[in-house]
Amino acid sequence: MLNVKQFRYAADNLSYVIFGREEAMVIDGGAVGEITAFLEKTKLALRFVANTHGHPDHTLGNVSLLKKYGARRLKPEELPDRFEIGLDGHKILVVQTPGHTDDSVCFHAESFLMTGDTLFNGTIGNCFSGSDRNFYQSIKKLMTLAGHTIIYAGHDYVRDAMAFARRLEPDNEEIDAYLSRYHPDHIFSRLDEEFKVNPYLRFNDPKLIEILREKGLPVATEWQRWESLMTLE
Repeated sequence: MLNVKQFRYAADNLSYVIFGREEAMVIDGGAVGEITAFLEKTKLALRFVANTHGHPDHTLGNVSLLKKYGARRLKPEELPDRFEIGLDGHKILVVQTPGHTDDSVCFHAESFLMTGDTLFNGTIGNCFSGSDRNFYQSIKKLMTLAGHTIIYAGHDYVRDAMAFARRLEPDNEEIDAYLSRYHPDHIFSRLDEEFKVNPYLRFNDPKLIEILREKGLPVATEWQRWESLMTLE
């Protein structure tokens, strides 16, 4: 069995340690001090340092961790889709998700999914790659995962995300329930919860389609609905 430890750093960034009984892997390790203390306390051997994408706020801990532990760096641009990372006899699966950036990847470990800036809890990332089509395909790929999949994102944007969701759909009672489960010391959600509140996963939901139609936005095809959602602010 693999476990996940989350660390907050800067204003809203999130680092992760995936670990088994003896070995560990760091993802987006900006919380260097806290991660180092955790590894020293648990006596885990750090095998891999990885990033969900190459933006500096996600890679800033790499040098320190690699130097201290001699771990192997897994660069996102070098990880093919469905590449398997072995850790303590378990497998972590790479899921390529271009859209936020061209090199964006997620890491799927058992029931956990580290999504970086592709899928946040309650929203999605900005499309800095310039390819809405790729982003659309990546989100659709993640939507096929099991509903109990736990989403661990690269930032905590939950309150802003739910404020936007409420402006868009003020009668959605699921938003209050979603916020009641939120705690800034441990940010996560299940994929099936995202389908109830996250507009960017609901482009086939009749309620969202009607909202888009009332705003005069194209809704005839799934792609048009995705594009329409991406224009909202």
